[in-house]
Amino acid sequence: MISAIYDRRSTRKFLTEPITREDITDIIQSGMKAPSSKNRQPWKYIVIQGNAKEEMLKVFRRGIDREENESALLPQSKQHIAAAKYTIDIMAEAPVIVFVINTLGKSFMEEMTPEEHIYEICNIQSISASIQNMLLTATEKRIGSLWICDIYFAYAELCKWLNSDGQLIAAIAFGYPNEFPRERPRKKIEDILEWRD
Repeated sequence: MISAIYDRRSTRKFLTEPITREDITDIIQSGMKAPSSKNRQPWKYIVIQGNAKEEMLKVFRRGIDREENESALLPQSKQHIAAAKYTIDIMAEAPVIVFVINTLGKSFMEEMTPEEHIYEICNIQSISASIQNMLLTATEKRIGSLWICDIYFAYAELCKWLNSDGQLIAAIAFGYPNEFPRERPRKKIEDILEWRD
């Protein structure tokens, strides 16, 4: 997996070639192998393809329209709406979209005790590990991927459309890449690493 870690890129252009159900299942099973706090395994994956993907994209567009013109959930982030619209174009091109749900999660609008907040953080850490496993497995299979957080610009609309218990955390686009981007700049290790002996 070391080579997959170094070779992984965020893919934004995809070929139309479909991904087999077997490969999608392998990718998701690798997500299920991630470590999870107290072995709670708080993840659920919803695979969207074909006609369902077209419906989802319409819902996403409605959410962005609301965010732009009505009551915005993210009023301080309006400068990112153009990027969110571009994300929809990327998702339209990708053959497969996977939504990742925290089955134990609460709405971020709910009040939480400090202990509940810590559980929430631990569960999201677990789900993040699961997503990373899936991205690396896709890379190993020469399938491109894009971890998507722009879903929050249409959060209420997508949650209603998905109709699944739990907290929507992220979406991932998968498809055979039609681009091979260079690695983006990374911080220098000496700027982010601290040793204490």
